[in-house]
Amino acid sequence: MTNKHDDKRWGVVAGALIIQMSLGAVYIWSVFQTPLLAQFPDWSETQVTLPAQLVIAVFAVAVILGGRIQDRLGPRLVGSLGGLILGLGLMLAGLTDHFSEGQALAWLVGTYAVIGGLGIGMAYVCPVATCVKWFPDKRGLITGLAVAGFGAGAFFFAPLARALIGGGDYELFGIGLLPLPQAGVFDTFMVLGAIFLTTVVLGSQLLRNPPEGYCPAGWTPPAATANHPSTQASYTPAEMLRTPTFWLLWITYLSGSTAGLMVIMKAAPIWEAFSLSAAVEVPVSYERFATIASAAAMAVGVLALFNAAGRILWGRVSDSLGRKQTLIIMFVLCALVLFALDWMRLYPLYLLGVSLVALCFGGYLALYPAITADYYGTRHIGVNYGLLFTAYGSGGLLGPFLAAVLLETTEGISYQALDATGTLTTRVFQLGNYDTAFLAAGLLCLAAAVLTLALRAPQRGDLRLDGAEQAGANRGLPAYEQS
Repeated sequence: MTNKHDDKRWGVVAGALIIQMSLGAVYIWSVFQTPLLAQFPDWSETQVTLPAQLVIAVFAVAVILGGRIQDRLGPRLVGSLGGLILGLGLMLAGLTDHFSEGQALAWLVGTYAVIGGLGIGMAYVCPVATCVKWFPDKRGLITGLAVAGFGAGAFFFAPLARALIGGGDYELFGIGLLPLPQAGVFDTFMVLGAIFLTTVVLGSQLLRNPPEGYCPAGWTPPAATANHPSTQASYTPAEMLRTPTFWLLWITYLSGSTAGLMVIMKAAPIWEAFSLSAAVEVPVSYERFATIASAAAMAVGVLALFNAAGRILWGRVSDSLGRKQTLIIMFVLCALVLFALDWMRLYPLYLLGVSLVALCFGGYLALYPAITADYYGTRHIGVNYGLLFTAYGSGGLLGPFLAAVLLETTEGISYQALDATGTLTTRVFQLGNYDTAFLAAGLLCLAAAVLTLALRAPQRGDLRLDGAEQAGANRGLPAYEQS
């Protein structure tokens, strides 16, 4: 054991935050939704949601691939490759307007969702797997920090995207910071692609694995116990998949991700629908609609801050209270907010509601990698968490899909906007009722809370370890999990 490398581990955290902040811009899709519908009026709600669904699904599958490669080749190379692929995908998405309306959706899915999702997944797993290895003493807190940037990225990039799409000031908390020219929706993809490529590659240069046998100064690994054989070995992916605990974790992760992503990926159009349904004058003026759109983008940014804060807060709480108890609290809180969200139509209440959902959602992204390391060890953490992370990807498909399918369309309302030439034109926003979708998501969270009551550390039973697996044994569960 050694402690002379302790000063290096915080540099790894800095690299993780830089990478994750760029990758987290995947959560700003709702800012693009209304402008894309204006460009392609024949697209349905389900169609314009498709890229947002698929990018999450591809992202989740790519985490497995990235995890396997980085377990062998190290995080720096794989993170850099992920940044290059992500940047390429977004810049290619900027060419969507070169295609007919029918072809454009397929191109956007192929570039933004498939190529971009592949890059996000490969880069995402590297900071998580690396930080878990450097911080066995603060596993919950550090996994929260490692993925906090992923939640916070939308806070900075949602208003940037909105300002570039429509022109105007780059605003944070309603304060204009920088005037930006109108780039339009497709050139905005280009700009973001260039930014993300640069930052992810640079952040990856700070990632490195700790030396073999690394142990932080002043920390003693908890002793393994006979009642908890899982503390004595790292599980291979195949062994992990044979434990009932993994599937219980998968189902609850799916439920939380579905509920959280339903709100996060639809936060802007939900507020636009709430606001326009109360409009008195029709068509809604350009100035009024611009104010509504700006507030919607700010909601995406604010919930991103809570998404990031939840990863740190709940990660830290779980280090003291326990992963299981913390998960139950988050699921119940998220369910209660979702049941009330349709009544939160005043802007401060709406911000509070979506922010609390994001706070809980962020906690899921912090706790599940920590639980994976607690229960199954760190030797195969890249692949093992990648397999569990497919629950998040499935939630990315299911959440926005439920929001679109359960949307009860009521009427269309006309509003004024600028077209690509800067000419004022009248468009139609399709109003809808999301209360059924909110109810379904809340019930999923309640079901997850009940299932989590049955969560127990896996038992090896009759599984056998070979010599290499025994040598790579995990150092143990936190004391609060040994009950």
